[in-house]
Amino acid sequence: MKKLVTLFSFVLSMAFVQQSTAQIRVNANINIGSQPLWGPVGYDYVDYYYLPDVDVYYNVPQRRFIYLDGGRWIFAASLPTRFGNINLYSVPKVVINEPRPYLRADVYRVKYKGWKGPKQIVIRDSDDDRYRNHPGRAVGHSKGNGNGKGKGKGKG
Repeated sequence: MKKLVTLFSFVLSMAFVQQSTAQIRVNANINIGSQPLWGPVGYDYVDYYYLPDVDVYYNVPQRRFIYLDGGRWIFAASLPTRFGNINLYSVPKVVINEPRPYLRADVYRVKYKGWKGPKQIVIRDSDDDRYRNHPGRAVGHSKGNGNGKGKGKGKG
């Protein structure tokens, strides 16, 4: 009887381990549909974008901009007018997958001061299948003005 209980405990614990492992694989983080159309392509998951030109963060899951105002971090759905007419489709964006990166803003300011990075194609202008059904993306949308460079003002 003791061997049977031991065997049952072993089988039960193995089933638990297999279930836990399966859950880890199934719970992969993907938030492509939550990323804004102005976000750069190539990322299955993004916590934050950092916009070094204006020292602003964007929290993708919460859809909030984070910026300093009078020494306090402000969380808002849009940027105030003092940021001017920022074209979110063209400013460089750094992907940061770290909790609350704005609390280490000094590190990111130094690391990305003057950073332009490689040319970024944004989700709106992507032909990547991962973004084909992205909310807010026009059906049949192709790259910008059809010049193959993903920029410019298209006529339709």
